[in-house]
Amino acid sequence: MTDLINLVLLAMLALTALRVIFLKDLFAVVMLFGIYSFLSALIFVTLDAVDVAFTEASVGAGISTVLMLGTLALTGRTEKESKHPKTLPILVVCVTGAALIYGTLDMPPFGHADNPIHEHVAPRYIEESPKEVGLPNMVTSVLASYRGFDTLGETVVVFAATIGVLALLGTRRRKKNTMPESGLKAHRVLQVIAKIIIPLIILFALYVQFHGDFGPGGGFQAGVIAAAAFILYALVFGLPSAFAVIKPRFLQLMASFGVLLYAGVGVYSMLMGGQFLDYSTLSEDPVAGQHYGIIIIELGVGITVFAAMLSIFYAFANQAERANIQ
Repeated sequence: MTDLINLVLLAMLALTALRVIFLKDLFAVVMLFGIYSFLSALIFVTLDAVDVAFTEASVGAGISTVLMLGTLALTGRTEKESKHPKTLPILVVCVTGAALIYGTLDMPPFGHADNPIHEHVAPRYIEESPKEVGLPNMVTSVLASYRGFDTLGETVVVFAATIGVLALLGTRRRKKNTMPESGLKAHRVLQVIAKIIIPLIILFALYVQFHGDFGPGGGFQAGVIAAAAFILYALVFGLPSAFAVIKPRFLQLMASFGVLLYAGVGVYSMLMGGQFLDYSTLSEDPVAGQHYGIIIIELGVGITVFAAMLSIFYAFANQAERANIQ
């Protein structure tokens, strides 16, 4: 039954990708990309990779779709016809695809018990993680403790992406008398529903943030979910109202603070006589120290991701409103 579900999902994934190739309406392309991400999340669920599925659903099908729609507001929704011949791009794609398929011939069978990953790294995490870290969610143990350097790098990448977007677009606020009225002001039903849903979304984001030690979740997912709540507020009540709630400048400070909070845990652990990001030094009980360190660095990740996603949305939405004024 599981194999049948995987085949159906893979077939739908392939059909979605093929349809994207031939579409000229970029709005439809963005919607199909969201569907593609959602199907990918379902495949991850069938593979028991719930944390990855959670991230794909929230980032790929959620925030990414909103940001691409914001891009369309600046560039237009129709793809321009290329004046260059299509033979070379098709040839490059075919050669690259053939090389990738050829590379899979030497890969071990999917899910086989004798695969290298099941003989070296995975057994080490499975056997030692409960004793060294003590978290029920082993994925959090790996990402936040064993691979703490990698996760710090990913957080810095998100922060750097925010700097790049803000450098290109910026979010300087116009004076009140020149800021256009945006949002769905006439839709009272949407406003009432948004007022009910937004607090629940924020509450769920907090649950995901602080429950990542015990179940699927963590800073990345929580930050995206919390940003989605404020993006919904901006879409329904208008960008000026969102600026009044959380100013762009404050978001920039939050993004910086999140990265510094994460790195600060590593520096503090060094001052306590351990290595960088060695949480065991944060408490007399090494396992308790692991818990404290993971909670703090996950909070730093959540703050940075939240501030980065909302700042990027602000930048795109602000530019779209300026374009509408002009």
